[in-house]
Amino acid sequence: MQLTAPYHESLPQQSADSEKNLKKAARASFIGNFVEWFDYGAYGYLAAVIASVFFPTGDRTTALMSAYAVFAISFLIRPLGGIFWGYIGDKYGRRPALSWSILIMSAATFLIALLPGYASIGIAAPVMLLVLRMFQGFSASGEYAGASAFLAEYAPPEKRGFYTSIVPASTAAGLLLGSLMAAGMYEWLSAEAIADWGWRLPFLLAAPLGLVGRYIRLKLEETPQFQKSAQAAKPESVPISRLFRHHRRALLLAFLVACLNAVAFYLILSYMPTYLSEEMGVSKTQSFFAASISLLSYIGFIFLMGTLSDKYGRKAMLITASVLFIVATVPLFSLFGWGGFGMILLIQVIFGAILSVNDGTLPAYLSEIFPTDVRYTGFAFSFNCANALLGGTAPLVATWLISSSGSKLSPAWYLMAVALMALIAVCAGKDRSRETLS
Repeated sequence: MQLTAPYHESLPQQSADSEKNLKKAARASFIGNFVEWFDYGAYGYLAAVIASVFFPTGDRTTALMSAYAVFAISFLIRPLGGIFWGYIGDKYGRRPALSWSILIMSAATFLIALLPGYASIGIAAPVMLLVLRMFQGFSASGEYAGASAFLAEYAPPEKRGFYTSIVPASTAAGLLLGSLMAAGMYEWLSAEAIADWGWRLPFLLAAPLGLVGRYIRLKLEETPQFQKSAQAAKPESVPISRLFRHHRRALLLAFLVACLNAVAFYLILSYMPTYLSEEMGVSKTQSFFAASISLLSYIGFIFLMGTLSDKYGRKAMLITASVLFIVATVPLFSLFGWGGFGMILLIQVIFGAILSVNDGTLPAYLSEIFPTDVRYTGFAFSFNCANALLGGTAPLVATWLISSSGSKLSPAWYLMAVALMALIAVCAGKDRSRETLS
């Protein structure tokens, strides 16, 4: 009986400590992910300028496709990065993986700002750009998955969807800052100034932002879930080998479901300003403003969708998102040429809302489909394979489809086909939102 009082007295303290750690994890995940995707998104928003700086400018379409090819190639390293960061995260802890990934991303992004252009050093310019983009891709491959797994393991089961939705919200916030900076530059700087030095400004911000994010992450504690798993793990075991031996079906389903995020995210939130300006004749300023509105609607809806996934389950939400993309994508793209700029803004808001249904649910779904000992690796590898094959190539494929088919609706049909594939995968999987993480 002497143990009873101290035990009960410790419960409020344990609860307070858990709540404090959860809030610290939420802040660190948001800030770190925000920094990483601001760095990563800056390239996508300034692709047209980067094309003119780093590639021969004889053919505008070819130069733009070259810039997007570099964007796409940098994604090819992401599955390898997913294996590497998954190994670090599952073997040694979520915290070291997250703190090192943000440092590498920020350094690579900062160095892009210092690169000379094609006019100065010729072919060496795009080669160096590609190398630094590969480092960016390697770093980003551990970010989304690590932050999601970290929050999923800290959050109470009934709020797991809400807390993991912080990750896509922070991603969109980083892209929003990049979009606003791009819009501001096109509004207040001349085209010559942007091509000469203005495009470097977002990349220069990477250094201070990255140092702040790393400092915050170094102050985190490991999740209790990981600590228990690490005690039971065999020292010689390798997460990627366990993943392929025991979780192949989960890995395939996770990949197929993540493909919708990969294509929709980069088409709607990254490629769209270029699509509007290059294909639809919308001004640069209006294109980026419309993209910013889409991002704002996405961020506004994302926490609601995470909460709804806690209430109705991940499967129901992901099915809803897939069906909405299948039904609405082509009609919405068809309306871009009607009704002026107000119609463009409305379409962007609708796209942002539909995407949030999928992305507000996806981090929790991918965290729940894998057990703790391979969660980081499983999430990172499946998510990054989807992004390497379909996400990073989405702007390039969209540009090529329009060029080869002559149809400005071709990216919409592409997104619709991927949504159908994701729908089949979601229906084949199991909803684990009511289960305790294993």
